[in-house]
Amino acid sequence: MHILLTLILLLFTSQLVAAPAMIPSAPKVNASSYYLMDFNSGHVIAEYNSDERVEPASLTKMMSAYIIEQEILQGRMNLSDQVRISEKAWRMEGSRMFVEVGKFVSVEQLLKGVIIQSGNDATVALAEHIAGSESAFAELMNAHAQRLGMQSTHFANSTGMPDPDHYTTAHDMALLGQALIRDGADFYSWYAEKSYEYNGISQYNRNKLLWRSKYVDGIKTGHTEAAGYCLVASGEQNGMRLISVVMGTKSDKSRTNESQKLLTYGFRFFETHKLYSAEQALQNIRIWKGESDQLAVGIADDLYVTIPRGQYDKLQASMQINSKIMAPQQQGNRVGTVVVKLQDTVVAERPLLALSSVAEAGMVKSLIDQVKLMFE
Repeated sequence: MHILLTLILLLFTSQLVAAPAMIPSAPKVNASSYYLMDFNSGHVIAEYNSDERVEPASLTKMMSAYIIEQEILQGRMNLSDQVRISEKAWRMEGSRMFVEVGKFVSVEQLLKGVIIQSGNDATVALAEHIAGSESAFAELMNAHAQRLGMQSTHFANSTGMPDPDHYTTAHDMALLGQALIRDGADFYSWYAEKSYEYNGISQYNRNKLLWRSKYVDGIKTGHTEAAGYCLVASGEQNGMRLISVVMGTKSDKSRTNESQKLLTYGFRFFETHKLYSAEQALQNIRIWKGESDQLAVGIADDLYVTIPRGQYDKLQASMQINSKIMAPQQQGNRVGTVVVKLQDTVVAERPLLALSSVAEAGMVKSLIDQVKLMFE
């Protein structure tokens, strides 16, 4: 009897282990639009009305901070540089850092005022310092938005103050969040700071997820009467980083709750894997009429895929090589395609590139290869 019960238990356990992972639908999110994507793969896990035009409110400062950070990283400005506070910056309404007109404040202090305190005065001061005027800075913002693929976004100012010509989408805000983390990694830890004190005044970061969740480390809140309560959030868990965007919720508490819903869903039911590294030699292929007979091929950027949890063993990768690759070939030339499938669904597709240049061979070798090709 004991042996029979043991066998039944083992059989039951094996069936439990073998059971496929169940992936429910994304949770209902009380927002006018939302977007959840994996940072590395760019895979969209959940979205609703993500291309609907909305006001960004103070999410605008993500772009302002992005430009400021790039100016520093490219050596055109230093954290120690002193910025004179104009009357316009000093008079800014809404959230403020409380800088004083005519005083000089360092770039580092002002940038922390933008990121942590969401200071409109600090943002305008830095915009004027970089571009001479806030309107000129807005031109820079729009140029960067186009470069980053934010096709449905237009900025009229640096802070997010309401303007008919100031708009974005949840999708575009996710792209901006991705760029902010990727291109401004030296500054990203500042987005997780819970408070900042300037001139004896301490203010708290408005992103309540920083207190609620151990894995959330950014990014930015926004609120106006027309925009509602908005939040772009990001967090990392077990090597997987997600970015969520919620737009047009009804309260501070609601934007926090709805963002956490999305992030919890993404982390619990999906996983991201790095399959190949940039410029990793994936295969050596035959090249004809070249000084070398072999050409190493790979991809330009790291390849990540985001898939339902527990499905990794079902991934299949293949390389589709162009027929009869002939010399000369320049490094970076496309010679085929890498395709990754999960069962019958394509989850990633990348150009397969020559990782080095191969010059054309001399007359004798070219003739030999020509004869060989006749029998291929």
